[in-house]
Amino acid sequence: MDSLILDTLLTGRAVSFTRPGSRSAIAKQPRDEALALSANGLAGDEQGDLRVHGGVEKAVHHYPQEHYARWIEELGEHPLLGQPGAFGENFSTTGWTEADVCLGDCIRVGTALLQVSQGRMPCWKLNDRFGVAKLALRVQQSGRTGWYYRVLEEGVVRAGDRLQLVERRHPDWSLARLAGVLFDSRIDPELLRECLQLPLVPSWKRYLARRLESGCIEDWSPRLDGPAASG
Repeated sequence: MDSLILDTLLTGRAVSFTRPGSRSAIAKQPRDEALALSANGLAGDEQGDLRVHGGVEKAVHHYPQEHYARWIEELGEHPLLGQPGAFGENFSTTGWTEADVCLGDCIRVGTALLQVSQGRMPCWKLNDRFGVAKLALRVQQSGRTGWYYRVLEEGVVRAGDRLQLVERRHPDWSLARLAGVLFDSRIDPELLRECLQLPLVPSWKRYLARRLESGCIEDWSPRLDGPAASG
């Protein structure tokens, strides 16, 4: 998986969303021009809720285009699945999936250097965007989540640039394997301890440390179903 082409580069503006008081920039649109990429993301890209989206650990969202075929099989010819951007991604490519990408991978694209920081944890906004109940849960369970980058070196990127793997620090820990641990309904203390030695983002480390200490699995429903799940 040494390299591939950035087929589509996308950004979005935060606008009022489906539920009272909610905002979202999930409706990303392709950008043909070169864009500056800073520690907080691409120029012109926004997030509707900075408590859970964006920031330095989620500066860029990458979603594999090959997943679209699987979603069309499951959901039918949904109008959002005819072009990249349906899942709120900034990078759309063909060739890498969660099974190919490892935690901590360093990727050169354009003049920027990125690092894989975490897999995506889907939220209720996918349900509302697609008009499909429990879609966020299905994304989580399928493992077709995409992933996030942090920016190690700021630079400029554009569609057509090559993404090049320049360093792999944790070859045993693909994002698919890590998600399998995070979203598993079973508790394996030895495996949790191994995961906690990885350079996880703080939220993932808290989840796994709490799970190891309590012996209990988290309730993901508020994140997956939205405010109504707890109200």
